[in-house]
Amino acid sequence: MHTAISAKLIHVTAAALTGAALLLGAGSAHANQIVAKVSLSQQTMEVTVDGRPTFAWKVSTGDRAHVTPTGSFKPTRLHEMWYSKKYDNAPMPHSVFFSGGYAVHATYAINRLGRPASHGCVRLHPDAAADFYQLVEAFGPANTSIVIVK
Repeated sequence: MHTAISAKLIHVTAAALTGAALLLGAGSAHANQIVAKVSLSQQTMEVTVDGRPTFAWKVSTGDRAHVTPTGSFKPTRLHEMWYSKKYDNAPMPHSVFFSGGYAVHATYAINRLGRPASHGCVRLHPDAAADFYQLVEAFGPANTSIVIVK
């Protein structure tokens, strides 16, 4: 239920922001933009919408044996449910792929959030992953940046 309420709120917010940007002439450089900044050292993801801090979540990124790429990326594809072809069909709900096989996605291992534990993907709590997926879907991959820093 939380996901449904969050998704509805995000869609309403996206529509309102789009309408406001159109009325104001979209003069802002941040109009209709999502930036998800992932800190590998802090194991967090901070999401800004149109330059305003909106979400801050714990993540799990690549462990010692598996690197998470750094840099600035645009989402390349979205899948409500994906199964890893590389890691034994592991479920990857609400996947937002950003570089080859790397994605931001939900994890069921929520007790591991806040420390490196993945094979390189950025893992989120299932509720957070659903919210992020809905944001990217509503604003569009072209208007989304995923920035991963050390």
